[in-house]
Formats: sequence, C-alpha cells, structure tokens
Amino acid sequence: MTLAFEERLALLVDREATERENKRLISRLRFASLRQNAVVEDIDMKASRGLDKALFQKLVAGEWIERHQNLLIIGPTGVGKSWIACALGHKACRDNRSVLYQRLPRLFDTLALARGDGHHARLLKNLARVELLILDDWGLAPMTAELLILDDWGLAPMTAEQRRDLLEIMEDRHGSRSTMVTSQLPVEHRHEIIGDPTLADAILDRLVHNAHRLALKGESLRKAAAKRQTLDDKPAN
Repeated sequence: MTLAFEERLALLVDREATERENKRLISRLRFASLRQNAVVEDIDMKASRGLDKALFQKLVAGEWIERHQNLLIIGPTGVGKSWIACALGHKACRDNRSVLYQRLPRLFDTLALARGDGHHARLLKNLARVELLILDDWGLAPMTAELLILDDWGLAPMTAEQRRDLLEIMEDRHGSRSTMVTSQLPVEHRHEIIGDPTLADAILDRLVHNAHRLALKGESLRKAAAKRQTLDDKPAN
C-alpha cells in the first residue's frame, strides 16, 4: 500500500523524534553511572524481603522526585538495596530526569582529592544540580590504600571533612532536589556513624523529615542464590 506524502512525512518525523529521545536517554544513563544494570520491570516482587509493593509502585511513578522528596532504602546486606536504587534511578532517566549514582565512601575520596586540586566547589555545585542523587552504601568507611572494604565491613564514624561535605551536599539539595540513600544502618543509628551530634542533627534534618522509607529485611539474596547453586551443582548419588 502506497502511503500519502503526509503519512510518510509523519513517519519520518516520528522516527527522528524516537532516535533523538533514545540518544538523550543513552546520554543520561551514561552520566548517571548506575552501578547495576537494573530496571524496575525486573524487580522480583515475590522475594521474601518485606518490599512494600504499594510504596514501591508510587516510587516508580516518580512524583516524589517532582516534589523534591528523599528516599531511604534500609536493610541488611544482600537484600537488594543497590539493585532497587539503580532500578529507580534508571526509571528516572527514562522519565527525562538527570540522575547521578555515587557510592558514598568513594564520593568522600573524590571530594578530598577535589579539595586538594581546587575543584572542590565545582564538584559540590555539580552534585547540587542533578535532580536525583543516589548515595549508595551509607555506613561504610572510606576506601584508603591501607584498608580494603569487602561488602559491608569497615564501619567507622565519618571524619570532620566528610561530615562537612555531607552537610554541604544536603544543604544544597534540601527542598530543591531529591536524594536517595541506601544503608544497612537504621535511621536511629545514623548519629553514631556521622560522629558529631550537632552536624548529625543538621544532616539528618535535611534528609529524613521529607523522606520515604523503604525498609527491607530477610536473608541475603546473594547467600540464598549461592545455596541454590551449591545444591544444583551437587552430584547425584
């Protein structure tokens, strides 16, 4: 069937618009640097980790980002906190929002280096601009040449510089951007890891009071998968 000129033109315009949007999405995902290649459609809602399905669907819709609210994903090691965070970050990129993923221990290292080479203020400004900032692994000690952190080992209070940096980040974003935090630490223990009670109050006041909380529980999914693998590999008698 031969299409009319107007129909062919409409198809070309639609194709061009789709290609441009795909390129913009690729650019947003590249900038976001998400740790996991996760999408919300692949989240296992049947896994026994206490995932609040109703809340999760609201988070997927993304209105909380529009309202500049925060999100705390809390739970023990291995229950999928980072995976869910990256999936929500991916969805935000698909919704045409700017996203940036940072593991908090490495971000502290980057900020310390930036302070030394004169780029500290610019880095903080860049962190303030993104619509959704994902701070993964709150509660891990910073990476150093003498310390190798494996999974959630290495819990230690923040240094004075780290506390000031985190306060600057939260102050810049409070009420104007959204921040997502993953942590194995319950909120009531955040004062201990921040270290200074006054700065802890200031940081948590800007993070917690307008935050949704996604509390996960249960056995490590990695551990459960390893057990299944062991059973599958076990030779038959």
